[in-house]
Amino acid sequence: MEHELPLDPTARADDPRQDDERDDGTHEVTPDVAYKRQAIVNVAYVGRPGAERGWVLIDAGLPGTAGQIVDAAEKRFGSGARPAAIVMTHGHFDHFGALEELAERWQVPVYAHPLEIPYLNGTACYPPPDPTVGGGLMSLLSPLYPRHPVDVSRWLQPLPGSGAIPPLPGWRWLPSPGHTPGHVSFWRENDRTLIVGDAFITTMQESAYSAMTQEPEMHGPPAYFTQDWKAAHASVIRLATLNPEIVVCGHGRAMHGPQMRQALHRLANDFESIAIPTHGRYVTAPTHPENGTAYPAA
Repeated sequence: MEHELPLDPTARADDPRQDDERDDGTHEVTPDVAYKRQAIVNVAYVGRPGAERGWVLIDAGLPGTAGQIVDAAEKRFGSGARPAAIVMTHGHFDHFGALEELAERWQVPVYAHPLEIPYLNGTACYPPPDPTVGGGLMSLLSPLYPRHPVDVSRWLQPLPGSGAIPPLPGWRWLPSPGHTPGHVSFWRENDRTLIVGDAFITTMQESAYSAMTQEPEMHGPPAYFTQDWKAAHASVIRLATLNPEIVVCGHGRAMHGPQMRQALHRLANDFESIAIPTHGRYVTAPTHPENGTAYPAA
């Protein structure tokens, strides 16, 4: 990849001092939006502290982290708090890791885009990752990452075609495919807050060093798991036109302000040279839901 788009740490959307004072294990970016970092991935909590049931978990992190997610939720929302729903940006292993355990514990609906449901109801695997995309150790190790589906069919519901998110008034889901066929992002227009999953990210996830240190940069979706680069580019263009004030990504720190927007527009305009690998399985042969290549049998 030819370019990097570094972001100054002053563009961080959270305040470490306030996070330390609050001490609930999350990074707060607005009074009702916070995220928790789990080594290489983030989960988001949307709702006012103390809301008990009036909040939503976005994505479900790494396997074995249900306890961490619940602990932060109870510190933020109150003892015994459980969400109104779990809403998925997509179903890769680092986003659904604790999903089944959390859905069982909380007995709440799990919402996802219809094109993502085969990965969440046990019927389809993700296509193989692509270790040839370069960028570092995370790419090289990608054949070892789980790509099997999870089965949460008991709780699974499709996101409504209207764009509404039933438990989140004021928010809309937006299709942002490319990284996966049913990838979605979440947008609140009144304060221009955007939760994007892996449609774009703010660290170089292909590099183990960058993934762990969270060096901030505007970056395309994790290359080793992106199935359709043309669709991924169109998604970044669509999201950049929103001119968000705050972005919360699946990987990397939440960022805000004009520097972030400038970098996002640069990523959208120069996506081919910045984000798309010079070679790779899905650069020349993207997968498609229509012909089944996006859904290898489980």
